[in-house]
Amino acid sequence: MQDDTSRLLVEMRGIYMEGRSDETWTPIIKGVDLTLNKGEVLGLIGESGAGKSTLGLAAMGFTRDGVRISQGSVHFDGIDVLRASAQTKRQLLGKRIAYVAQSAAASFNPAHKIIDQHTEAPVQHGVMSRSESAKDGMELYRKLRLPNPEEIGFRYPHQVSGGQLQRAMTAMAMACRPDLIIFDEPTTALDVTTQIEVLASIRQIVDEFDTAAIYITHDLAVVAQMADRIKVLLKGDEVEEADTRTMLAHPTQDYTKSLWAVREFQRPAKPPVNTGATPVISVQNVTAAYGKIDVLHDVSFDIHEGRTVAVVGESGSGKSTTARCITGLLPPRIGAIELDGAALPLDYRKRNKDQLRQVQMIYQMADTALNPRKSIGEIIGRPVQFYMGLTGKQKRKRVEELLDEIELPADQYFDRLPSELSGGQKQRIGIARALAAEPKFIICDEVTSALDQLVAEGILRLLARLQDDLKLSYMFITHDLATVRSIADEVVVMKNGEVVEQGPKRDMFKPPHHAYTDLLLSSVPEMDPDWLTNLLKERGVDNIGDAAVEKMS
Repeated sequence: MQDDTSRLLVEMRGIYMEGRSDETWTPIIKGVDLTLNKGEVLGLIGESGAGKSTLGLAAMGFTRDGVRISQGSVHFDGIDVLRASAQTKRQLLGKRIAYVAQSAAASFNPAHKIIDQHTEAPVQHGVMSRSESAKDGMELYRKLRLPNPEEIGFRYPHQVSGGQLQRAMTAMAMACRPDLIIFDEPTTALDVTTQIEVLASIRQIVDEFDTAAIYITHDLAVVAQMADRIKVLLKGDEVEEADTRTMLAHPTQDYTKSLWAVREFQRPAKPPVNTGATPVISVQNVTAAYGKIDVLHDVSFDIHEGRTVAVVGESGSGKSTTARCITGLLPPRIGAIELDGAALPLDYRKRNKDQLRQVQMIYQMADTALNPRKSIGEIIGRPVQFYMGLTGKQKRKRVEELLDEIELPADQYFDRLPSELSGGQKQRIGIARALAAEPKFIICDEVTSALDQLVAEGILRLLARLQDDLKLSYMFITHDLATVRSIADEVVVMKNGEVVEQGPKRDMFKPPHHAYTDLLLSSVPEMDPDWLTNLLKERGVDNIGDAAVEKMS
């Protein structure tokens, strides 16, 4: 990563941007400057709504619907991209400028195979033939440690995990070896061990091809590993900017210091469960398969009333598959699921309405989990009517009560659409929709992974309060061990479809550990710019490159 100011690649001056709502234009970026040199990585951080993604897209000369650049200039390698012709922009985007979105699931075309989407840009821009691009794509898949790199591209997006799809999108952005890549939360969906390998591979590409990058993230420890400089934004204003080491050691503004101090929330330890107490949910010796291949092997654990069990492990370890078994979406081949000591039918279609009501789920990506054409009142109102039988004024009153529960005033949010909410607000709506059924047990599937750390802490505090008030039990699927420390009572560690270790949180974070638990704990990024480099060396990797992928597993 270079720091040569004579090699200016991107120059944005006096950028003002506005968003339209009901024919009114509201400022969202307020006079921000941004410069980036070839081979340099700039980290953009700030809480949800700060303008990080909006500014990153503007570096491409792009704005989302309902957003405009009202003042300022954007130059890429001397080209005025705001005044450039459509043909010039087409020549730049995809070839010299690439973008890696936060939600791979919402970015891929579900009707086309991954490799066909990967080869589109290189072929259209004349960089490679389709066969050359496909071969190169497989090599990039290998570098990004995707399984079966020669085969995985021939799957459709829904046939791979979220973390795998995110890596495939990173490979697709690198296909033309662009001069600039905008990374918009590229490791959000990845477990900690995979995240290390992807970060190492991204750094390799930046170094090897002299690629510049704007790295947008809410994970401060990640940006410490990736960025040469950090720019902090708050509600469209620049708070401060400095080189990474200076910013981490000596932030000058109170807001930046508050970002550094997040994740202070930690629930006090609860007393041991009474001997002989009946679990709310009991997973008993569950083995499950996709087709003829077993993907879960003899999985067992209990979740008691008012308790949170965190289920952790790498992508593909079986966390979400276990959740699918509990909800009845994937009936186990062997084993049983019990609710309050009574056997649950393994297929959800054989469960009665009360059994369905008692087990609810909050999804990882609120963007894709909420119907974009329905108002918030309609989204929450549907389970209120289905499970509780309420209609008319009673239904509206209950929806308003649920909005109050999640700390979103009903008079402001009842008639809004999901597109009018921030990521954290959408996740709160997902929580309210689950609460509408008045369940005993909720599966929280990576519910904070897509949120910035300030918003995530607010969601964790909300879930903790709701648990105490309503005596809820949670299964918390996560790859974020900071979240585990904050909210869990017990921890279940999974690998390759098996439970390798489980116990109270206070024991799980103390040695001795299972070797795999040690790997997870040692893979959590720290607020130290040298952490990733030092970790690679500890694991026998002297430099960042292909060896990182091969030796770290």
